[in-house]
Amino acid sequence: MELRHLQHFIAVAEELSFTRAAERIHIVQSALSTSIRSLELELKTPLLVRSTRQVQLTPAGRAFLERAREAMRVIQGGRETVAEIAGLRRGSVSMGTVHSLPAFLELPSLIANYHFANPGITVRMQQGDLPGLLAALRDGSMDLAFLPLLDPPDDIVARVVACEDLVVITAPGHVLAAGRALHLEELRQYSFVDFDLGWGTRALVDDAFSQAGVVRQTDFDVTDVETLIDLVSMGLGIALLPETIAASREPKIAVTALAEPAVCWELMVAYKRGDGIAPVNNAANAFLDFLTFFKEIEESEREAELLRLTSKIA
Repeated sequence: MELRHLQHFIAVAEELSFTRAAERIHIVQSALSTSIRSLELELKTPLLVRSTRQVQLTPAGRAFLERAREAMRVIQGGRETVAEIAGLRRGSVSMGTVHSLPAFLELPSLIANYHFANPGITVRMQQGDLPGLLAALRDGSMDLAFLPLLDPPDDIVARVVACEDLVVITAPGHVLAAGRALHLEELRQYSFVDFDLGWGTRALVDDAFSQAGVVRQTDFDVTDVETLIDLVSMGLGIALLPETIAASREPKIAVTALAEPAVCWELMVAYKRGDGIAPVNNAANAFLDFLTFFKEIEESEREAELLRLTSKIA
């Protein structure tokens, strides 16, 4: 049974005339008659009583007419829903972030602006560790995730959102505080406070020390940045954190730069790789476009500020 069969039957049933029905739906009368006969053969019962003067519905035809109209209403509703979602008039996007999302990404502000531009789109947020976010992307329960990825898996597409250098944080009175830029080799003798495996910048820091050939000691593994900072401020270890996060906690902690080569935390937005180059969810795809737009605005504002400062110095 095809959609056109239902459309043709409804037209004949409402017009009670093959001639008027054929004119109404713009097909030839012979094709309309063939379509109705095919429908009756499939249903194994006559739906219409035909005569040279009029057309009438059989009892089965009257019962089927209501079902056919109901089916057409459902199909039309489905079409309207698809159109609304495609046009971003309704829909949803599910996003995840690692715990302690860095300050250099103003995600709440971004979401607020996106929702203002697309009030019919529901945005759902949740936090998690790296393995959990990747699993949610893969099983389709999450559209986008903001996370640090050193080497994205083949089934995950990742775009760099922002990048920030890591710095050394210590207790204010620590011997390393407020000194020259430090090399990773100089930190091997100090115990560390760090994120648990799979959390925060842990993978990045482990990789940096491994690349430098430095073995370090980690005495405390935590899952949130505030606990990490509290432990460091009490002199229980040192840590590496993104510069923006560290600077916002001074003078509770002391901040010292790392010498070149810098260790840069690349924050990425990731989604499941599909047949195309963008997420299947239109709402998620629109959010990525929104993110790109705001990054371009921020870069333009930074360039304008740099130009203003340069002109003042000159």
